[in-house]
Amino acid sequence: MAIYTKKYQQKKKYVEQGLLTSSGYLVNEYAIVLQPHEELSNTIMEEKKLYAETYQCPEALYVKPRITLVHFKQHELMETHIVRLVKNITATLSDFKVELKNFGSFPSHTIYINVVSKVQIMDIVKELKASQKLMKLDDDNKPHFLTEPNISIARKLLPWQYEKSWIEYEHKHFHGRFIADHVLLLKRRENTKMWKTANRFDFENIKTDVKQGALFEALRPHPLKGSKKPQP
Repeated sequence: MAIYTKKYQQKKKYVEQGLLTSSGYLVNEYAIVLQPHEELSNTIMEEKKLYAETYQCPEALYVKPRITLVHFKQHELMETHIVRLVKNITATLSDFKVELKNFGSFPSHTIYINVVSKVQIMDIVKELKASQKLMKLDDDNKPHFLTEPNISIARKLLPWQYEKSWIEYEHKHFHGRFIADHVLLLKRRENTKMWKTANRFDFENIKTDVKQGALFEALRPHPLKGSKKPQP
């Protein structure tokens, strides 16, 4: 009979739970999100609370109001590379207005708040998607990118919850707006519910040509101190 050490048994348990890969590296779930300001977030949470009570859906309260640009799993040791990627993208972004209006749905499992201003959001998603290899854990765990900007009210609904609530929410009104001036990198251990903020990236509005010019200047060879200039 094989003898397993306590350490091996613990590692085996973590691998089975998805917290570790077989190679022994810690795995996290990550999300890159836009988040409304506090007042609007509180208003949306009140709507989520009302939904949870009316349609027996406590899960509606687990996720804070946000627009998830991408959701993925990755080794924790890759986090520094992900941070560098997001920082480079947000450095060139300018603040923009996000408009919310009324409700939409993904039949037959999700009710959400419509995001009317989509273009700038999807531009960020496009930039993130260009580096999606960095967010791919393996062939079974590829990144999920936003395709329809929204803020979830409730998801993973039972058929009766969706059908009954959509009759109401299809005609219900909502309006709000916020200025997007940063994104958050969230992370959590797999099979846990609580997200924590790993990093915040403010939009810096650095012009691309300025960034490239600074880079080229940094790469340009400079004459050694004390050397003579070449004659024309």
